Amino acid sequence: MGAQLRVYRQKIKSAQTTKKITRAMELISASRIQKAQARVAASTPYSRAVTRAVSAVATYSNVEHLLTTEPETINRAAVVIFASDRGLAGAFSSQVLREAEELTTLLRSQGKDVTYFLVGRKAIAYFSFRHRVSERVWTGGTDQPTFETAKEIGEALLETFLRDSEDGGVDEIHIVYNRFVSMVTQIPEVVRLLPLEVVEGVEEPGSDQVLPLYEFEPEVETVLDSLLPVYIESRLFNAMLQSAASEHASRQKAMKSASDNADKLITDYTRLSNNARQSEITQQISEIVGGADALSSAKK
Repeated sequence: MGAQLRVYRQKIKSAQTTKKITRAMELISASRIQKAQARVAASTPYSRAVTRAVSAVATYSNVEHLLTTEPETINRAAVVIFASDRGLAGAFSSQVLREAEELTTLLRSQGKDVTYFLVGRKAIAYFSFRHRVSERVWTGGTDQPTFETAKEIGEALLETFLRDSEDGGVDEIHIVYNRFVSMVTQIPEVVRLLPLEVVEGVEEPGSDQVLPLYEFEPEVETVLDSLLPVYIESRLFNAMLQSAASEHASRQKAMKSASDNADKLITDYTRLSNNARQSEITQQISEIVGGADALSSAKK
């Protein structure tokens, strides 16, 4: 009985230590989520404005440009996966990897080869374990992304996009990331980055309105060439910020659940420990009473 009591006490101590760790990680994520949300809120209007500018140029001009022109045949597609560097974030990385696998299945069913660009150690570990090849990888700072990293990723993607598919280039680029909706909801999202597919921010005219006329200075090709890297970098950076905010929210939720489970374990083991201690005390009392009765019987 004493050995069982020691086991329960060790389990209680282990659960208390685990709770301290998970509680600390929960508080760290809670302190960072506000800043991450603020960065997302500050980045999203700029990203939308750049996309709106590209859409306006493409919509109100008759120039074919690689930014907006759909290729006749798409042989290769690039998929950029934004995961996390660290674990203990619930289903954050697994759900974005699952979404990337579904996208890969869809692209291959359309006869397209897929090449991968990975962001985060969890994505790299996932591909390494399955012996799958990736074009480029980036690690470090997934929870606090910098624009320099987004610019580096954008340059690598643009260089691959401008290259012919026969030389290892790609004809379209998709990004897969977790979009931050709220503290309890983070949705994996797939966006086709290039060529620009959806016209965003261009209002449709009413029945009594006419489409506006645009004049471009300098030429339309020059404007699109200038907007191309800006568009890619802004969309990538916004996706990285969305992913970072989602990671903090997911980790906070996971650590809160872990802390609650640790509390439950402490309560259960404390109850079992009390029962074991009470049983031990009862047994000792029974032995004392039995010994006293035996001595009384011997004296008689």
